[in-house]
Amino acid sequence: MTPDHSLTADELTYYRQHGFLIKEAVFSTDEIDRLRDSVEEAVANAWEQTRQGETYFIDSKRFVDVGNMTVQFEHEPGSETIRVVEPAQYLHPDLEGLVTDLRITEPVKSILGCDISIWSNKLNLKRAKEGSGFGWHQDSPYWVHTSDHLDLLPNVYLAFDDASEENGCLRIIDGSHTEGCLPGTNDGSQLGGFFTDPNCFDEADAVSLTMKAGSLAFFNAHTIHGSNPNRSDEARRAIVMTYQPAGYPMLKTGEIQNISS
Repeated sequence: MTPDHSLTADELTYYRQHGFLIKEAVFSTDEIDRLRDSVEEAVANAWEQTRQGETYFIDSKRFVDVGNMTVQFEHEPGSETIRVVEPAQYLHPDLEGLVTDLRITEPVKSILGCDISIWSNKLNLKRAKEGSGFGWHQDSPYWVHTSDHLDLLPNVYLAFDDASEENGCLRIIDGSHTEGCLPGTNDGSQLGGFFTDPNCFDEADAVSLTMKAGSLAFFNAHTIHGSNPNRSDEARRAIVMTYQPAGYPMLKTGEIQNISS
């Protein structure tokens, strides 16, 4: 009999109240060992493709577009270390497989209460001693002009490495999703509007999502989140997959990829 990975009533209640939920040790050690290798192959593939891409800078931060893929580099001038790749699923078959893995998609169907499709997915790579942090933000302001269903875009974070305070684990403002899409900062930078105005939340409500490799964190697109730099000797790699109701196109490709049961 196929296991049922749907969320329980208690898990759904927690997610709806807090705007996030952690499920520990969903993927085995062997699976994660293989996926780490797949991630590194995918990153090497992305780096090679950036040689033919279009490079640009926003607030002195380097981005490269290659077709429908965007690659972000670490913030130090001249760095060749990749920080984020979006979308990432096409870079390796194992990443493509994660998009449709029932351990991920069945809980998402529980959250949305309907059939689903993929909206976007990205690799977040925090290299040891080098991985930069990310300020407090919501995902919904990034998507407000490209989606008409911002309330229906749950994220799933799969940890490829143990996530700790030292290596810059994901941090969440508990319950912040209930406020909807909040205003951004007004610091004069190009990207400032995508970072949440600090007057709109209390950082005392922050929760650090420390978790073991192979664990999943589900969080709402309106949930304020961020992370500190990686100051440890250990990497903190993850993939974040965002879903939506079935029948809608992906963010960057325009492809409709419904997830079958």
